[in-house]
Amino acid sequence: MSDGVPITALSRGSAGAFPELAARYLEEYLDKIRLAVGRLDGDALWWRPAPGTNSVGNLLLHLAGNLSLWILAGVGGREYERDRAGEFAASGGEEAEELLRRLRRVVGECRTVLEGLAGEDLTAELDIQSYRVDRLGAVFHAVEHMSYHTGQIVWIVKQLRSDEPLEFYPRHAGE
Repeated sequence: MSDGVPITALSRGSAGAFPELAARYLEEYLDKIRLAVGRLDGDALWWRPAPGTNSVGNLLLHLAGNLSLWILAGVGGREYERDRAGEFAASGGEEAEELLRRLRRVVGECRTVLEGLAGEDLTAELDIQSYRVDRLGAVFHAVEHMSYHTGQIVWIVKQLRSDEPLEFYPRHAGE
C-alpha cells in the first residue's frame, strides 16, 4: 500500500499520469486483498455468505479474468480467452496462494500495459465485452471494478475473522 503516501496525480500531466495512477491503485487493492486473504484458512476461501453470492475464491478468479479481459486484451491487444461463468461457478480446488499469485501476475502485466500508454492512446475506441469504450474508460472501469470487489473480499474476511481486526491504516487508529 503506497508506503503511507496518498495516491495522487503524478508528474506527466493529467492525461499522461492517469495510466500510472491506475496501475498504482490496482497494486493498492492487490495489497489489501493479499492482507485480507492471508487471514483465511482452509474452506473459508470458498465459503459463500448466502446462496447466489460469491466466495473470496470466486472473486479472486473473477478479478484476474476481468483485468485480463479489460486491460490486457482490451487495452493492450493481447489474446485472452475468458470463462466468466466458470469464475463464478468454481467452488474449490485452487488454494489462496495460487489464486493470489495469478492475480499478482495479472496486475503486474496490467502495469506493463499501462506504462506503455501515452495520453493520446487513451482516446482510442475499443469493443470490450459488448461495450464500446475508449481506453480511458476501459482502464477506469477496471480500476473501479477491482475496488468494488476488494471491498467485498474485505467484508467477507471481516465477517469470518471478526476475532482479529483487519487494519489497513494503523496510523489513523483512534481518530
